[in-house]
Amino acid sequence: MARNEEKAQSLLNRWTSMKQDFADTFKNRRPYLASQCDNLKDAERWRRQIIREISKKVADIQNAGSSEHVIRDLNDEINKRIREKRHWERRIVQLGGPDYARTQPQAYDADGSAVRGVGGYKYFGAAKDLPGVRELFQKEEHEPRKRTRQDMYKHIEPDYYGFRDDEDEQQLKDEEEAEHRLKQRAMDGWNAAEAKRKAQVAELGVPTD
Repeated sequence: MARNEEKAQSLLNRWTSMKQDFADTFKNRRPYLASQCDNLKDAERWRRQIIREISKKVADIQNAGSSEHVIRDLNDEINKRIREKRHWERRIVQLGGPDYARTQPQAYDADGSAVRGVGGYKYFGAAKDLPGVRELFQKEEHEPRKRTRQDMYKHIEPDYYGFRDDEDEQQLKDEEEAEHRLKQRAMDGWNAAEAKRKAQVAELGVPTD
């Protein structure tokens, strides 16, 4: 009887241990969605974990001797982790934590060069030398940058809008003289037309006032 009780107790202990291990596994597993986390401390921990994963993969992708397939997969994983990090940073703000997106510096590669990308997708390490990627960056360097509205307005001074016209005395004098000439020309034209009209009326023998 004692033997059976010992076996039962042993099985119960093993089951309890397995149950605890199973619970710990899920407890220490990062949630699939950041919105599933309601604890700021845990959200900070998951963000740090993602940063460590990104750092490791960035170090791994520096090996130019890896196959193209491996490099592309690593680069995809890094971009995926970066997007995931942003989700957690937004969640941290929602939970009352700091806004890391505002304070984090520009991303740099392991060799110290600024990370370049296209359309939000970044290329790290050996991925920058993959077929098609280097040509893409070279094309961007040679293509002239289109002027933006900000560029067009950057060098426009107040004179363009006439804001300082009143400050130019010579210009004011020239404008007054031009206005006087126009008025005089209009008066001369009117007087000539009036004289011609009166002459025509006189020829017809019509009395004028």
